[in-house]
Amino acid sequence: MEPLLFLCHRIPFPPNKGDKIRSFNILKYLSQSYDIYLGAFVDDEDDWQYLEELKKYCKSTCILPLHKKRATLKGCTSFLTGEPITKPYYSDWQMKAWVEQVISSHIELNKAFIYSSSMAQYLELPRYNFVTKVIDFVDVDSDKWRQYAEGKKGLMRWVYHREYKKLARYEKAICAHFQASVFVSEDEADHFKQQQDAAHAEKVYAVRNGVDSDYFNPGATDIIPLQSQPPSICFTGAMDYWANVDAVVWFCETVWPQLKKQIPELTFYIVGGNPTEQVKSLALLNGVNVTGRVADVRPYIKAATLVVAPMRIARGIQNKVLEAMAMAKSVVMTSMAAEGIELPSLQQQYVKDSPEETLLAIQSLISDKTTNTKVGELNLEMIQSHYQWQAVLKPFDEILIE
Repeated sequence: MEPLLFLCHRIPFPPNKGDKIRSFNILKYLSQSYDIYLGAFVDDEDDWQYLEELKKYCKSTCILPLHKKRATLKGCTSFLTGEPITKPYYSDWQMKAWVEQVISSHIELNKAFIYSSSMAQYLELPRYNFVTKVIDFVDVDSDKWRQYAEGKKGLMRWVYHREYKKLARYEKAICAHFQASVFVSEDEADHFKQQQDAAHAEKVYAVRNGVDSDYFNPGATDIIPLQSQPPSICFTGAMDYWANVDAVVWFCETVWPQLKKQIPELTFYIVGGNPTEQVKSLALLNGVNVTGRVADVRPYIKAATLVVAPMRIARGIQNKVLEAMAMAKSVVMTSMAAEGIELPSLQQQYVKDSPEETLLAIQSLISDKTTNTKVGELNLEMIQSHYQWQAVLKPFDEILIE
């Protein structure tokens, strides 16, 4: 098969968090048509155990450790060079040498797939101009820094705003230099197009996320039942990711106290690895359970009366919402969490942004079991008809040829 260079800022396995779910499924899909030469970093020691499983999809790999403290120090050099912080953060001489070796030793290698803007730097040199370069930005990352800045004050507000401006400029340069720029939804793609020159905007595409509906299947027989008493609600996600932390803290501060008061038997599960100290402290609240890393999130979703996704900082598509829908669950979510997802009309009624509306939506679904079940069934039908990975990733067949 034809060789393909695949560069990813984080090892795309296991598919247990947002960016890795998408990167792994793209890798798996492309491996059906290409010999994959994968370069990626490991920033979580727990991920090293999965290296052999990942190699099943690759012809060759270069997997390097990313030491966060060292990378942060490198990132700080951007204040001297004028670059976005994320560029030197992911700069590594071993990765550069490996990329050069792979390209120079394969005369027929003339295509590269880049996952995230931080990895574009490895193909910036003019000698790589012959390579067809496709980048999956996933979402407009620079705009998340703008959102972060709005929630900060003083020096950190300035730092985040600087990163927003620098990264937006870098994203624009990548779009001009690469043959195709991909985003996870039409909304993200349109938002990005508006910032580009007309000639380059034509190279921007949307390729949505999917769901492994064999795994996230309410009828799956390998789901170990959760030993808990209903009713319960849950939130899933990496709990060291700022947007997820912000979501659960906001929910616990503004919605949970009144919700627990009105439904005393209700339990709230915050499910996800590496919870910050702020998230851990939420377990002190009556009825809140912070699980930390779990082997399988499905028991918590299946046991839940409904799932919540109170995102207030977000870009792109929320996998947590798609996974809950695939498990035939209703989801009370903010408009940020719903962005880019096709929702059944009945589910759309439970997209709420204020604490008061969120509270009423959860109460309504818990008390009305018939409607709750119907929303879940419609969500499952939507996933089965519109969000299967093999189907949603087919546009890459054409994008990589252009």
